[in-house]
Amino acid sequence: MPDASFHAVKTTQVQQQVRETRDLKEQKEDSVTCHQYEMQANLKQHMSIHTEEKPFICPQCGMSFIFKQSLERHIRIHTGEKPFTCSECGISFIEKQKLNIHMRIHTGEKPFTCSDCGKSFTVNRSLKRHVRIHTAEKPFTCTQCGKSFMEKGHLESHMGIHTGEKPFTCSECGRSFTVNRNLKRHMSIHMEEKPFTCPQCGKSFTEQEHLKSHITIHTGEKSFACSECGKSFPVKQGLKRHVRIHIGEKNFTCSECGKSFMQQGHLQNHMRIHTGEKPFICSACGKRFTMNITLERHMKIHTGEKPFACPYCMMSFTVKQGLERHTRIHTGEKPFICSECGRSFTVKQSLKSHMRIHTGERPSDRVEKSPLPPPVCSIPPNDAKSVIAYQDTHQLLEECD
Repeated sequence: MPDASFHAVKTTQVQQQVRETRDLKEQKEDSVTCHQYEMQANLKQHMSIHTEEKPFICPQCGMSFIFKQSLERHIRIHTGEKPFTCSECGISFIEKQKLNIHMRIHTGEKPFTCSDCGKSFTVNRSLKRHVRIHTAEKPFTCTQCGKSFMEKGHLESHMGIHTGEKPFTCSECGRSFTVNRNLKRHMSIHMEEKPFTCPQCGKSFTEQEHLKSHITIHTGEKSFACSECGKSFPVKQGLKRHVRIHIGEKNFTCSECGKSFMQQGHLQNHMRIHTGEKPFICSACGKRFTMNITLERHMKIHTGEKPFACPYCMMSFTVKQGLERHTRIHTGEKPFICSECGRSFTVKQSLKSHMRIHTGERPSDRVEKSPLPPPVCSIPPNDAKSVIAYQDTHQLLEECD
């Protein structure tokens, strides 16, 4: 099987042929007459454009070139020479053009600007990719199912669904992935590496996108609004996920049981039911969890942290959902409504239990003829001792929720 260096050379050869074709085209466009070449050497080199002669041959791989400079540039692939070095950070490059592009990182230069929204880019290919957002162009189409994508990388990732190929394998647990970026994201679970830190509160994240989403908690910015209901989101991905609620789209289907999900993350979490994988381990007691958020919630049992405080009775909770459920006792809110009889409930689980009356899942004699009154918070306001006693009693109950 050819090694990685062979593929690298082949890829570079294709790139070099593209450059040669481009150089040839530019030379032909600029060359109105052959008489403009006064020196015999220049004329001879120019004539190779017309004859398509490629006298400069690589001694390593046999690839030929029209210009000597092109051969010299190509030879660096074999020698590993990188003569063009950045004066700011020391990174070196094979070609001067790549150094010039790199320097824009330091200078902040972004010469390629979108005519639709004004956003600027350091390289032209980034602008071309961005413009597809406005034109909705999706030039990369799956030959299996016809689904189209804006970027070639997205199509390649998608093809793994049809082929089942997962070439990127975790060296720690053996789990495989269709694309390398998913493997890198997964590896952070084992390494506990969180290189992206919030400058406001110090919280760290495994991915930069997660940090960007988090930053909006501090800024309160919500730039992406739903055209259906007006709800706003701090990141575009949040809006995309939300829109699926209106259209009922569930693109992510479990290959084991056929259940579909609106988000890929939800499918990944669901798949652990079938695989039995529990990659998140509590460092205090060794208990394992399928999701990181469940581990984080569990850890508060050991730390005693209860950051969500009730504004009505001083009671506090380890998770936000616990506070939301509790607050409904004070406000009387019952957001979960039975579609059959219109009865409302404070918590979703109560609605599920009630629905069995209509579905016949339980005997009819279980119909609630004299339902219990809604729950009432018995903790007196500002009574710290009662709060502590109540919370000690319900600590494990809250963890089960």
